[in-house]
Formats: sequence, structure tokens, C-alpha cells
Amino acid sequence: MIDGQRVAVAMSGGVDSSVAAALLREQGHAVFGLMLRLWSEPGQIGNGHNRCCTPDAVERARQVAALLDIPFYVLDARAVFHHAVVEFFLGGYTSGVTPNPCLECNRHIRWGFLLDKALRIGATHLASGHYARVRKKGAQHQLLRGVDASKDQSYALNMLAQRELARTLFPLGAYTKTETRSLAQRFGLPVTQRPESQDLCFLADNDYRRYVREHAPEALRPGPIVNRQGERIGEHRGLPLYTIGQRKGIGIAAPEPLYVLAAKHEANTLVVGRRAELGKNRLRAGNVNWISGEPPGSALRAGVQIRYRARPASASITPVGADEVNVEFERPLRDITPGQAAVFYRDEICLGGGVIQS
Repeated sequence: MIDGQRVAVAMSGGVDSSVAAALLREQGHAVFGLMLRLWSEPGQIGNGHNRCCTPDAVERARQVAALLDIPFYVLDARAVFHHAVVEFFLGGYTSGVTPNPCLECNRHIRWGFLLDKALRIGATHLASGHYARVRKKGAQHQLLRGVDASKDQSYALNMLAQRELARTLFPLGAYTKTETRSLAQRFGLPVTQRPESQDLCFLADNDYRRYVREHAPEALRPGPIVNRQGERIGEHRGLPLYTIGQRKGIGIAAPEPLYVLAAKHEANTLVVGRRAELGKNRLRAGNVNWISGEPPGSALRAGVQIRYRARPASASITPVGADEVNVEFERPLRDITPGQAAVFYRDEICLGGGVIQS
């Protein structure tokens, strides 16, 4: 790190961001805390508060800032969050994919809205409590996995580019979660045992099916369920209610369990089959971000991760234009899901990623 940095820390009231702020303060940097007020469903369980920024969480973050003797500010991001994340989330399900709102939040809110606000009020860098690392090699900034493999969050940061990485610090990237909790105790932070944050923070009950049913009922059109041979064997209740690999809730009696193999949005048809029929060895991804700033000139081999906690699978990645790729795996994967991210790795280096289209 370079002396003279003025670092804005994205605070949540949790252990990770609090320890990140404390470490930077201890290293002598000028630090201030920023917390976002995000949109949530009004009038639901939880009193209409987004679970990432409840009044209790704001108060904990404020207490940590006071303990560290750093300024602390809360920014209202409800409107931009609703547009960039909630509308995206709902639009994904109505268009036949399974969206990942956390990735869009990182793309548009944390390293869009928040980073821009931080720089505008005088920060040189934005820091967060993510378990990942940034390494400068020559003129390039590389995104690396966190050293704690069980907590690595580089998958969710694959959309970052050179501009963002040049202004980003991940103080916890070299630590394990156990070490982070020990640091929280050493710093005397009152957040050591706070639970981990949750997905779908804007839904009061975490039930996306209910939310789609209430806000986009036109997407829940019943239609045929067919087998791999195209034979109709039942009726589904609306494609957004099903995910690739799902076994329970299909509602068809069969000699052996049936799984969702595919959802054909244009035909409003759900394809199901036996467990042995799950899995494909290729995908196409779009909206691809190459962290280096340049797509490779030819096909390359890399590890491709298709879920946050999945293991990278060896594959050949062939660029198709500037922001699309074809990926072919050595072995079929069960859970290739349109709308989720495919993220590319060479050992510990995240090369980038894109959104699975098909």
C-alpha cells in the first residue's frame, strides 16, 4: 500500500468490513466509512428494511466507526438499487433465466454508485471486506483468489475491470475467516459473532417465487412438461418456479426421480428427465468482462466456475466477438444455468467472466 491514501471502507456492521477498516486505520491510512441504504419490500416481515442495512446494522457500523475514530456516512442508494438490482432480478425471471442479483449489486452499486461517490468526496481508494486480492503486475492489476479457499469471493467480483481494481483494496484477502475473527477480538470490535450476510437481501422472506407471483404474475403461465423425447407428461405452473437440476416440486409420479433438465422460454415448456440425463459439456456466455481489458486472440484453456461454491472445471474458452465466448468442458457439468456467471481462472488468477446465455 502507498502512503497518503484516503480510503473509503464499504461498511456493513459485520466482522469483515469492520476488521478491514481497523486494519487500514492501524496501517496509518486516512479512513472513513460508507454504508448504503438499500431498497427493500415495504410492509413485509422485517419492517421493510433491507437485511444488508437494518437499523441494527447501521448502528453497529456507527459504533465501530466511533471506536476507530473515523468519520461515518450513510448514503441513500434505494432508487439506484431498485433500478439496477431489483428490476434486473425480476426481469431475469420473466425472460426465462435465473438471475444473480448479488453480481449486479457488485457491478452497479458497490463498484458503480459507491465507488463513484467515494472518489467524488475525496477518496483515493474503496476498500471492502471481501476475501479476494489485487496484485499489480507491470501496468496491469490482477484479481486473485483469497487465501482462504472456503471464503474466496473472487467469483462474485469477476465483473471488475482495470479502472475499478486500480482503486480497490481488499485488506482481508491474505487472511482466513478464523484469523479475521481473532483480529476483531484484538481490535475490541463488537461484531465478532454477527451472522454472515444473505442473498436476496431485499426480499423480506427470501421467497423469490412469491415475489415473482406478486409482481410479475404474467410470467407464471402454465405449460407442458415434456421428456427428452418431447413427449408431454405433465403441466408446469410457470417456468420461473423451476431451476435446472431441481428434483422436488415437479409433481409427476415416475418409476425413478425426475429432474429439471431445461426450460424452453419461447415455447413455455419444461424439460425433465432422469438424473443420468443431467449435464452438458458446453455453454455460451455473454456480457463477458476480461479483467486485463483485452479478450484473448485465440482459444485458451482455463478453469471455469459456474457457481459460487462450485469447483472450477477444465475447459476450452473460445472468444466470439468482443464480449461472448463458447466454453467446452472436458466432462459434462450438471448445473449449467442461464443467468448465472461463468468465471474463468488460471490457477489463483481470475481472468474474468460472463453471464451464461445457453
